[in-house]
Order: sequence, then structure tokens, then C-alpha cells
Amino acid sequence: MSRIGKLPISIPAEIKATLDGTVLTFAKGATTQTLDTLGNCGVVLEDNTLTFSTNSDQRADRAFWGTYRALAANIITGLTTGFEKKLEINGVGYRAAVQGNVLNLQLGFSHDINFDIPAGVDISVEKNVITIKGVDKQQIGQIAAVIRSFRPPEPYKGKGVKYSDETILRKAGKTSKK
Repeated sequence: MSRIGKLPISIPAEIKATLDGTVLTFAKGATTQTLDTLGNCGVVLEDNTLTFSTNSDQRADRAFWGTYRALAANIITGLTTGFEKKLEINGVGYRAAVQGNVLNLQLGFSHDINFDIPAGVDISVEKNVITIKGVDKQQIGQIAAVIRSFRPPEPYKGKGVKYSDETILRKAGKTSKK
């Protein structure tokens, strides 16, 4: 039995939730997000409380039960407080700047890297910290992973782009033999 799936979700008053068959729609102002459970689990919406249940005892349905409950909880969290990821840039001459709708990265290559900022995502840069904010947890994590992949941190000097809470295991450099 899913420990996550059986927990009910309380929906705040500022979010309007509607259930149409297997499609859940969450709206707050002009922002809407949908979740389609594809009939893999049952959904009940009553009195601003969302409850998920499994349709059968099959392994796949039990797996989707907790997954869809977690996705719905993430949508509600995103619409109320939002999600944020922070990346740090370490290295001499490594810089980042937001120019309009483009994140300009200078990461030691012979050319600048221009990353187009998608709609619904806010990116800001302060010194060597890039902050990514938005309502979709998956999208924020994917953007952070793509930016990090331009120059992952290396283990000898720690240069590159890393998550702010990430620790880099450092290696010893070459030593001379005597």
C-alpha cells in the first residue's frame, strides 16, 4: 500500500480545482496546470480535498497511485509558493548575465552560450549565483540540469556550474616522485 498515495491533499482557497473524468485542472489567476491520471487511479474531489485511490491491485496501478498524488501535490505547491533552484558558477572569468529573455553564460569556451529562457520561468543572476524560479517543478529541474550540463564541475579545482547544495568531491592533483 502506498504511504504517499493514501494521504489526502487539501486545496487552498485561492486555487480552483476541477475534475473532468480523469483530468484534473488547477487554476490560479491566469495560470492553469492539468494532470491526466489516464484511468490508472481513482480521483475524488470534494470539499477542497483531493483523494487518490488505486483502481486495481496490479503493480502498475499501485505505482501510479503514489505518483499521481505526488504530481498533484507538486502542482498545488507550485501554484501557491513556487519552486526555486540555485546554481553557483565557480571559475576565473566565468560569468552569467540575463539580457532580456536570454541567459548569457561565459564559461571558459571561445564563445558565449546563450540560453533562451522559456515562458513562465524567471531567471536572475547575482554575482556568481543563478536563481531559477517557476511553478512547474519538472521544468525548473530540467532547466537547472541543462544549464549545469554546459560546464559540469570538475573534481580538481571545482570549476564549473554546480547546484548550490551540491558538494564536489575533490581529488588530489599530480605529485612529483622523489
